[in-house]
Amino acid sequence: MNTLPGPLGNARPLSAEGAPMIDPFGRAVTYLRVSVTDRCDFRCTYCMAENMTFLPKKDLLTLEELNRLCSAFIAKGVRKLRLTGGEPLVRKNIMHLIRELGRHIDTGALEELTLTTNGSQLARHAEELYACGVRRINVSLDTLDPDKFRTITRWGDFSKVMEGIDAARKAGLKIKLNAVALKDFNQHEIPDMLRFAHGLGMDMTVIETMPMGEIEEDRTDRYLPLSELRADLERQFTLIDIPYRTGGPARYVEVAETGGRLGFITPMTHNFCESCNRVRLTCTGTLYMCLGQNDAADLRTALRASEDDALLSQAIDEAILRKPKGHDFIIDRNHNRPAVARHMSVTGG
Repeated sequence: MNTLPGPLGNARPLSAEGAPMIDPFGRAVTYLRVSVTDRCDFRCTYCMAENMTFLPKKDLLTLEELNRLCSAFIAKGVRKLRLTGGEPLVRKNIMHLIRELGRHIDTGALEELTLTTNGSQLARHAEELYACGVRRINVSLDTLDPDKFRTITRWGDFSKVMEGIDAARKAGLKIKLNAVALKDFNQHEIPDMLRFAHGLGMDMTVIETMPMGEIEEDRTDRYLPLSELRADLERQFTLIDIPYRTGGPARYVEVAETGGRLGFITPMTHNFCESCNRVRLTCTGTLYMCLGQNDAADLRTALRASEDDALLSQAIDEAILRKPKGHDFIIDRNHNRPAVARHMSVTGG
């Protein structure tokens, strides 16, 4: 683990000369999501088992290695970088990595550095995140009811998340709330969450639950198609389709009554694979070309084989050429095992 406050390794800001990486289906890969840790201080019931076995710390890439890998992708045309987990802000000394990656914002090589967080650590990091070049974050929040919040997260403290959101807003960070739509849990609360978010100038996105990793409950009991949720919302709100995009898979509407934006991420009922511009890097240096497929590339070996990036660049190119057309997520009573065995926290949300 890196404990030094100075620059991480020999990685340095690169010029924005990298041509986009093109996959076999003509899609430009310009968006990298990096899971900096598989650990989290919550145990959300649809995401993790309560008694998780996490990776040994010795198996994780160092912060220096993560910086070098991210810099290599930026040199090859990645323009948006999102840090995820687990919970990224529980990784020791994570702000040193974020500070280093922020230098690519300063040079213009990277257009956006963002973060997905559960909000638990935001109160103490929000100002520094802004100082490092982060301007927009996603906060995962599935309910505004403190008791239900404790139930769904098992370990979470709702008041700390609210303090984190407040600190982020005061620091100047734009916030989007991400809510997983769960049948018989929060489906009737979504309108109030929408009003809450838009009342504070925050966007909101709702997400279908995905069959990743073994958990205690049956996902078919919680699965809520967003087509059904949208129909319910349209009884209360006027939803106007808009072309707004953030680089991710959400399709957005404007809510006439609030003036805010609402996104829908529908990997189950309407996949977004035809426009996929993303690949995902784990904290061990494994690259997944698709969230819903098991094919992966080992970049750690290439990273550690040489101090220059020639082998690493070649390994990345070979991986992009294996990016599949789409995923095969299914949730029904006949497919109640996960589509992929790894938990979402391994790949990054």
